[in-house]
Formats: sequence, structure tokens, C-alpha cells
Amino acid sequence: MTLPQRSYAQRYQSVRQASLDLAAPLETEDMVIQSMPDCSPTRWHLAHTTWFFEHFLLSAEPGHKPFREGWDFLFNSYYYSVGDMYKRPQRGLLSRPTVLEVLEYRQHVDQRMAELIEANIGNPEFEFLLTLGLNHEQQHQELILTDIKHAFSLNPLKPVYRNDIELPRGKPSAITFEDYSGGIVETGATGQDFCFDNETPRHRTLLEPFRLASRQVSNAEYRAFIEDDGYRRPELWLSAAWAAVQDQQWERPVYWSRDLAREFSLLGEIELDPDRSVCHVSYFEADAYARWAGARLPSEAEWEQAAAAESVAGNLLDAQRFHPVGSTGGGRLAQLFGDTWEWTQSAYSAYPGFKPLAGSLGEYNGKFMCGQMVLRGGSCATPADHIRASYRNFFYPEARWQFSGIRLAADR
Repeated sequence: MTLPQRSYAQRYQSVRQASLDLAAPLETEDMVIQSMPDCSPTRWHLAHTTWFFEHFLLSAEPGHKPFREGWDFLFNSYYYSVGDMYKRPQRGLLSRPTVLEVLEYRQHVDQRMAELIEANIGNPEFEFLLTLGLNHEQQHQELILTDIKHAFSLNPLKPVYRNDIELPRGKPSAITFEDYSGGIVETGATGQDFCFDNETPRHRTLLEPFRLASRQVSNAEYRAFIEDDGYRRPELWLSAAWAAVQDQQWERPVYWSRDLAREFSLLGEIELDPDRSVCHVSYFEADAYARWAGARLPSEAEWEQAAAAESVAGNLLDAQRFHPVGSTGGGRLAQLFGDTWEWTQSAYSAYPGFKPLAGSLGEYNGKFMCGQMVLRGGSCATPADHIRASYRNFFYPEARWQFSGIRLAADR
């Protein structure tokens, strides 16, 4: 989809400013810490997204000189065809460059990008790379929130990211199941708007008749699983999942208090509202819960068939709640978009006929198609204009620090 020149410039400014806005509540000390290998410091996210524009767009300009020598090594993430990179688990060990230097870096690149956008509108290749870079930055906006939440949760003082937000109470509602007839359906991006390469090509999928739950699983429902010794019953867990439960001594979702009465959030430690969506559970936990409930997780094709007819609306980042609020009722399927990412039973793999992007950008998605599971629908930390029915998120099955939850499915 082609946008007017002014729209490209405005969108660039809007997305880049949104990252700074998310970092604004943080102190300098907050922005440099790394709480585990899967997380990165906020400073690194701000620099890496800037590096993406510098490397993949600005470096092609005649006479280009990098902002600082050696920053390619520091802020490359996983593009091995570009060059080597600083080890991810050690990003929190770097005291330099400073946060101020990274902000200067962003300002420098933004000034040059404004000129580049003005000169290149109408160039389809440039427009695609620009749009890809903006969507890439929006992915890191969600990571800014999930990563700082994990870091804050480990601090005995329980720091608060935002103290000016009052969450609405969840609304109790019974789960019902909607029937779908299945058949041969179209799956994948339509090609009308931007998408990542892993959403293509659009292809036919055979679905057996199935049922999909009307809303996400609530805190109260998941607490019932815990109280029924869910974490102590090996028959509910996959083999690798049971090993993770034993090795990591899981007893509850990662941010829940031991007495199951409170949970840590970006708004501080709050009461565990029984009617809000359970959040920060792994695929392993979602699968075990579904088995305990006498159901299963949906496949990603089932989820997409249901979501394709729905508009993108819900508790997404734009609502500025930073936490799930639960079902608000109305419509056949609540919370398909927002609140929490929903685990599917589908392994992250290539669609039939998949071809990654050419060159280094081919490393963006395709090389991760091994050992990970697909999530759908976005979360309370996902920008609304970033998500769509065909969007495929993916994480390892033991991952718990993302805003990930559960929607049940069943055979008909």
C-alpha cells in the first residue's frame, strides 16, 4: 500500500516518538539494566531500532559515514550476514555508550531519515524498507515494556512504571464456544497491506469442524487449575513441559504472589482481579491448562479463520493501560485482539511456498522456524496499527515474560 509523502514522514515521526514516550517514565538507571538473557536494556532497544534505519536505509547513500565506528557491532541483533555482534546475554554489562549518546544517535538518524524520505517517496523498494523498519520498531516497543517489567519485578522495592493509571475491573462472563464448520480456507496475508514475510504466501488450509472459546481464560479459572494441583500432576503436561516445571519449580504464573492474591504489573503490585485475563504463562502452561479443562489450544489457522471477520479493536497499547483488563462482553468472540497474545498449538514453521526476503533481511523471520510456537492476536503492549489477523508472533514454549495468555478450542 502506497502512502502520500507527508504520510510516510508523519508515520516515521509518530513511531519513533512513540518509542521515546514509552521510555519517558524511566530513569537513566532503569534503561541500562538487563534482568535475563532474553531481555535487553531499554537503551539497547532505542539504539538497535535506530541502527536498523542507519544500516538498511542510510548506509546505501553515497558518502555515508556511520554515526559512530563500532556501533554496528554493539547494536546488530542477529544479522550474521551483516557481521558479528556483541553477545545478547551481556548487553546489560555495557555502561557506554550512554543513554544520552543513544538519544543523540536517534536524533542524528531521524534528521537524515527526514531528508531521505523526502527524496525517495515513489521508490517502492525504499517505501517497503521504511515500512519494514517502522514495524520492526513497533515490535521493540512491546519489548521495551515486557523487558522493563521483568527487571522491575526482580527489584524488592517493586518499582512502578506508571502510577497514573486506574484499571477497570474485569467483567464476569461465562465462557461459551462458537462453532465453525471448517473446510478449505485461505490462510495468510492477502497482500493488500504491509505484512512480514512469514505471513506469506496466502494458501489453502483444510480445517476440520472446530469450536473456539468466546473469551480468554481468566485469572479465576487459572487459579482453579493451580488449586487442583495442576502444577503437580504430570499427566497434564508434555514431557518437556514437565521437565521445565521440575527444573524451574513453577507453581504459578511468573508474576503472581505465592498466596495467589496479587500480581506484579507495570502499574506496580496489584490485586489479582479474578475476571481479568491470565497473563505471562508459557505455551507449556497453556497446553497443560487446556488439557485440564478438557479442551485444547486452537491451531493458528483456526484462530485466523475466526479473526479474519473481526475488526482490530481491543485493549491494545493505544489504550495506555499496560495490563489486561479482561472481557468487556459484546460480540461472539471477545479479546481476539489485545489483552494477551494467545498461544496456539501450531509450531512456527514455513507456509507452503514460503520465500524469505532477499539478502540480510531474509534473516528477520525465516531462520527462527525451529522449536518455537505461534501466538496470535496482540496484547496490551501491541500498537493497534501493527497487528492484524494474519500476524504470526512466535516464542519458545517455555517463555513466560511476554504478555501471553490462553484461549481454548475444541473439536466438534
